[in-house]
Amino acid sequence: MATRILIADDHGVIRAGMRAFLEKESGYQVVGEAADGLQAQTLAAELKPDILLLDINMPGADGIQVTRFLSKTVPQVRVLILTLHEGVSMLREAITAGAAGYIIKKAVDVELISAINTVMRGEMYVHPSMTQALIKDLAPRTETDKPSLMSLTPREIEVLRLIARGQTNRQIAKTLSLSIRTVDTHRANLMNKLLANNREDLIKYAIEHHLLD
Repeated sequence: MATRILIADDHGVIRAGMRAFLEKESGYQVVGEAADGLQAQTLAAELKPDILLLDINMPGADGIQVTRFLSKTVPQVRVLILTLHEGVSMLREAITAGAAGYIIKKAVDVELISAINTVMRGEMYVHPSMTQALIKDLAPRTETDKPSLMSLTPREIEVLRLIARGQTNRQIAKTLSLSIRTVDTHRANLMNKLLANNREDLIKYAIEHHLLD
């Protein structure tokens, strides 16, 4: 029986490329495509694919939100996150949300089939370089390892301040006249630099460093 796959990415060219790649391989069936996070949730619930290939930066609902939603509502759907971000914090967040795998987009053509097969066996797949980074990240830290405010750029501090004030990525993008994708990138960099696991960690850091004063 073929492995049933749903592809979710907001770029039609990327979806078409992955569909063409998978349809050349035997044993895989692309059952649908989604262009935003909310559509991905709806189609995953309706189609119940074996695998959801999910871009982490999605309009409507991002990949982490979609993963968290599906892990509670359709847990049999295995979510394989696709991302440009190589930061360990985003990987931790994806795993915590319930993702079964994590692939760096630049390695998709090499790793996709292996990742799908690994996840279908009930195992977790993580891009090899990210595995090593995660192990290093979990090692005990000394006082000198703790993240400093000096490590952030002025723009990252602006984004962090707005996150702590409760603004969504879309609101931050409007406030700073940035694209949502750029805000997503700043957020990922903040998560990585500040060793944050979630939004609450970022807010706590901002408060501790008096960024709301």
